[in-house]
Amino acid sequence: MQTGNAQNDNGLEQELNLLKKQYERLREDKVRTEQNLKNIGTQLAGLEEQAAQQYGTSDPAKLGQLLEEKRAENARLVAEYKEHINSINDGLQKLENGGGA
Repeated sequence: MQTGNAQNDNGLEQELNLLKKQYERLREDKVRTEQNLKNIGTQLAGLEEQAAQQYGTSDPAKLGQLLEEKRAENARLVAEYKEHINSINDGLQKLENGGGA
């Protein structure tokens, strides 16, 4: 029976060692995750401050609205510029065809 108890003790000791290693790995992961969370929080605070300075708000919904307004404005400006370029091309075409003045 002593051999059975010794084997059982060895098995428990090995399991305990594995659990200790797993615990250490998890503890290291926790420390790393907490540090990452702290760094991300610091980055977020900096980006919120930057957004507030540049755009007057750091609210994601308001920033999204501002972005859509800027996109609409850009589309309008591109359309106006395209129309302007087309009118210049039309004028040049008329001049080249002798239809000037």
